[in-house]
Amino acid sequence: MEAHCLDLSLPATPAAAAAARRRLADKMRSSWGSTVHAEVLHDAELVAAELLGNAVTHAGPGPVSVTATLDDGVLRIEVQDATGTSPSPRLPHVEDERGRGLFIVRALTDRFGVEPHPTGKRVWAEITTGVGRRPFLGATTLASSTS
Repeated sequence: MEAHCLDLSLPATPAAAAAARRRLADKMRSSWGSTVHAEVLHDAELVAAELLGNAVTHAGPGPVSVTATLDDGVLRIEVQDATGTSPSPRLPHVEDERGRGLFIVRALTDRFGVEPHPTGKRVWAEITTGVGRRPFLGATTLASSTS
């Protein structure tokens, strides 16, 4: 399969991140909706939202870019920002409204990582799109509880 790539650049503001999430979701659905299962696209949208949100919240005022690549059965989301500080998952307090994003990313993806970049860092996550895809844990629990 030939690699397909979607790329967006944006200023590091919450409004720009929200607009980029919507544009990326629309582009993924229109470009790959006929070849990638809707559940995979939904997971990719959530992952992109979390990674973009983290970049805008924690990376400061520099530029942010998001790339989605579909290649050989793997959908990869990359968010690049202008800080070299790596994200660090922490266990949030039960009443905290924030702090669960990287746990969501890990739950929805097959691989996740951070790479230094000359102008900051790149945070990426990969989702397998076809056979061998991990089932969502909630679906397994729901199915087994109704049997």
